[in-house]
Amino acid sequence: MTTVKKPSASHTIMNELVLPNDTNTLNNLMGGRLLHWMDIVAAIAAQKHSGKTVVTASVDNVSFGKCIKLGDVVTLQAKVSRAFNSSMEVHIVVQAENIPSGETFKSNEAYYTFVALDRQGSPVKVPSIEPETEDEVKRFEGALRRRQLRLVLAGKMKPEEATELKALFVQD
Repeated sequence: MTTVKKPSASHTIMNELVLPNDTNTLNNLMGGRLLHWMDIVAAIAAQKHSGKTVVTASVDNVSFGKCIKLGDVVTLQAKVSRAFNSSMEVHIVVQAENIPSGETFKSNEAYYTFVALDRQGSPVKVPSIEPETEDEVKRFEGALRRRQLRLVLAGKMKPEEATELKALFVQD
């Protein structure tokens, strides 16, 4: 069962109930299933922001915190943190809740990158983002460094060209 709410244009909340088919032999949510849900909620946020079909371009480091168990409700929140030319960085936070016990905890956090495409499959320009809160401003400002790191690791940018990233390590 999936539900999606629309708090703002680029913010999406999705809830999933962990069912037996979603778990491993220890009755924990399988990591691959969680990554699938994260990809879906992030894609919805990117599509709502761009108004276009989007494809996943990259997934940043995802580490798994506390195990999510059979019967827990998983809440995935995704929001576009920065838009570049045709790509968008989406920040995802995953929380889980055991409804009978009332326990709620953060399980995961990650950044996904999506590219907006036209009907022919070519990249298209996306609207910019105006961060409003202090957290949004921090994510927005860090997005350029994260983007440069992704591009360097993918071999699409030379390390010496990553000026924002290099500024973290080089003192004047």
